[in-house]
Amino acid sequence: MKTVLVTGACGIVGTALWQTLTQAGYNVIGVDMANELPFENAKVDFRGGIDLSNEAAVIGLAETLKQEGYALNGLVNIAGGFVWEEALSGDSSTWTRMFQINLMTALNTCKAMAPLLTNPGAIINIGAAAADKASAGMGAYTASKSAVIKLSEALNEELRAHGVRVNVISPTIVDTPTNRNDMPDAAFDDWVSPAQIADLTAFLLSDAALAINGENIRIRGKV
Repeated sequence: MKTVLVTGACGIVGTALWQTLTQAGYNVIGVDMANELPFENAKVDFRGGIDLSNEAAVIGLAETLKQEGYALNGLVNIAGGFVWEEALSGDSSTWTRMFQINLMTALNTCKAMAPLLTNPGAIINIGAAAADKASAGMGAYTASKSAVIKLSEALNEELRAHGVRVNVISPTIVDTPTNRNDMPDAAFDDWVSPAQIADLTAFLLSDAALAINGENIRIRGKV
């Protein structure tokens, strides 16, 4: 049975991916800062209370998994966050926060878990289609997601000789309760569903995607 580690496992997209991967027969290790899962699943191997922006904490998790005899066929970094704030009127600490939440969580996890990845193996990081062109209020968020995309490109060059592919999934607006609340007049059917992101992730983890590496794959819905 193949094993995949998923960060941000308690979020809306993380929950959808848990369900998709377990139904496909994967053993899924879920990691989140939250202490408890928001759903019940007997197949869940959950590691909660872990701050992925803390490098030492992530290294500790990797050592624990190694001692437990785990090898990883895949790593999916969903953990992240969003803040809308205009650059001139906002606080510069927002930029630090976005880079910690979006970039450093991915970097720390990739570095710590890379030695556990098999050949072939796959890393999938979550970017953002908005990184193609930032609009007002999106500077800090898109800058951090652009950094995730460039990190992924560099990691692909470093890891592909070891049989590990690194790709990015960059969605537009994801259909979540928070986004519906923030944009109540929007056409929700135009947005990307968490299940669609989960399905694309499952494909990129599979052997059918062995020829796909170093790509930033945008998933736009009807936006």
